[in-house]
Amino acid sequence: MRPRRLTWGLAALLLATAVTPALAHRGHSSLAVVEIDAKSGALSVTHILQAHDVEPALVDIAPDAQPSLDDPDAMAALVAYVGRQFRIAGVTLSPAGQRLTGDRVELRYIGRLKGKPGQLLINGSLFGDSYDDHQTQVNVRRAGITRTLLFGPADPARSLAIPGR
Repeated sequence: MRPRRLTWGLAALLLATAVTPALAHRGHSSLAVVEIDAKSGALSVTHILQAHDVEPALVDIAPDAQPSLDDPDAMAALVAYVGRQFRIAGVTLSPAGQRLTGDRVELRYIGRLKGKPGQLLINGSLFGDSYDDHQTQVNVRRAGITRTLLFGPADPARSLAIPGR
């Protein structure tokens, strides 16, 4: 009778182990880090996305491509999509590279502030067509100071005082 209990116990443990990761990931999120050079006004934006969030969204973003980050057309559509959706008023952001590492997707864009503005108007809403619960945390860094905004998938643009002014 003991071997049967051990078998059921092992089966229950394996089932719990298989289900736990699926239950742990209930939301969808991304991080955008905006770094501003205090002297030159040069600006870089690094988006850190999770492939397990991005690949299902590729069905909406790149309907004619394979929903895989291995597909160059899908990746190009993702870079263009994030470039259109994530905006900083008055700043032209240009793609400056991407990197895939395991489940992590990094997209980098560069630009330059015009003049010496005291505020940034940021539109940080992403993946609204795919997820109604996606959150984008935007960290803006300048002169060693970081300020943060949080965007839902349909939130409007918001202003943020430039840190370190």
